[in-house]
This record gives sequence, structure tokens and C-alpha cells, in this order.
Amino acid sequence: MSRLDFKLEPKAAGARRIEVITGGGRRRWSDDEKARAVEASLAPDVAVSAVARQHGVTPQQLFTWRREARLKAQACAPAEGFVPVVIETEVATGRSSLQQASQPTAARPHSIELDVEGSSVWIWTGAEPAMVRAIIGALKAIK
Repeated sequence: MSRLDFKLEPKAAGARRIEVITGGGRRRWSDDEKARAVEASLAPDVAVSAVARQHGVTPQQLFTWRREARLKAQACAPAEGFVPVVIETEVATGRSSLQQASQPTAARPHSIELDVEGSSVWIWTGAEPAMVRAIIGALKAIK
């Protein structure tokens, strides 16, 4: 004989927990709330999952906010480039004191020396190729 019960009415099993979800959709966080959560997650010796729980988000969401904040900061940051150059007047030797101070030493010989209209640039071994291209491009633009 089978142990299945074919009755149409279920047995009284007691009260069961029912969760009712209300609301129209996803929660939206303000930029300030996101910034506070990201800032808290960047503190030293802090677990991102703990900060996420405190702010009611998943760690994945917090990592997404961190990535978005980093990309936004990079977009707003000034582009890396050249620093302003100060040209001093020439002294009695015919060379500026800046040129004398910037002479390469024997301990660090340069690989490339560029002289364009009286301006000299030394490029040492191991210089980044992008930096070398930028220097040459800037010197070409002087003409």
C-alpha cells in the first residue's frame, strides 16, 4: 500500500512565514549616499562586505560604485603633461645657470641629446617611449 495521501485538504501544519514585498521597483541611492559608502570602503583595514551590509547594498554594487568613482576622478583630473619651464638669462659664460645645473653627470650618461633652436633636452636610458614621443612632439611644435 502507498504512503501517499490523496486527500484534497492539506493537513493543518501550523502557521508559516510569509514575506510581503512592497514597492514599485529598484531602490535609488543619491550621489551623496554612494560617496559616503565608497569613502567608508576605502578606509584602511575595512572589509568591503561589512561596509556594503551597513549601507544595505551588495559588495558587487559597492565595487561598481568604487569603479565609477575612480573613472569619474580620472576624467576630471588634469591631463598629465609638461610642467612650466623657467628660462633664466644667460650669465657671463654664455650659458644659463639652469643649463649649467642640469648638465648630466658621468654617473648617469644620457642616450639621446636633442638641441632645437638653442634648447637642449637629454633623454636617459629607460625613459618611457610615450614620454620620448611627447618630448619630440613638443620640440617640433616650437618651430
